Amino acid sequence: MIERVRGLLRMAEDPSVTDAESQAFTAKAAELMTRHAIAEAEARAQRGEAAESVTRLDFPVSGVGGHGKARVKALAGIAAAYGCQSAVRGNTSANTERTLIIVGTVTALDSLRVLLPSITMQMEASARLTARNHVADLREMRNYDRSTLATERNRFYRSFIRAYGYAVAERIREFRARLREEPSAQAAENGSGSAAAAGEETARGAELILREDVHRVQEEFHRRFPQLRPTRPERTHHRAGARAGYIRGRRADLGVETNVGQGSAPSLTDSD
Repeated sequence: MIERVRGLLRMAEDPSVTDAESQAFTAKAAELMTRHAIAEAEARAQRGEAAESVTRLDFPVSGVGGHGKARVKALAGIAAAYGCQSAVRGNTSANTERTLIIVGTVTALDSLRVLLPSITMQMEASARLTARNHVADLREMRNYDRSTLATERNRFYRSFIRAYGYAVAERIREFRARLREEPSAQAAENGSGSAAAAGEETARGAELILREDVHRVQEEFHRRFPQLRPTRPERTHHRAGARAGYIRGRRADLGVETNVGQGSAPSLTDSD
């Protein structure tokens, strides 16, 4: 399964594919990883096994362009959709690299370890292209100087990234919600009442484990970071950038009936 995911992500990162194809490959990879996490929870429930361990993943985040805080916001939101919690080290306004420290279950971190690099690459590629087109349009319509255009691009870029991460996280939460419902629904379609009841019992077992995992992750996170200071919200907000980022993040068909057009673009505030 991991090799299938990596193959999909390699195709998503291929410069010869279109933007829509790239997002479709990534969406399928995310779906496979999420199905794997749900299946693992169900298997542990059936075997009566203890919950899997909670650990951490240190993920480097680039500060190039002064957009490091926006990248952290986007990626931390995606990690949260997998039931993880995050802290960040070195999250300044400088162009230096910072570290996103993600606490979660082994399965969740395995998923993020594979997905985050590819999602980051595609997010940056989409942001660069869309911001460049936005600035080109402004240059044609108005007599802006170079400094004003640079400021406009940065504001657009940061809002795009934050909204892109918001949309991807939203889609992952939809994956998890739908996949938790599938075992009982499939059993009801395929067989007798006893099969349906067994499917519902399995789904409830997986749901309980996933909920327990969230609480255990929270406890471990607070144990590791008892005096964590809250991250200061970015003050930059660009309505067009946020709108474009959200649409890009929602564009591809997810394979579980969460098509484009479902959900509405968020009204992002400074704290978002």
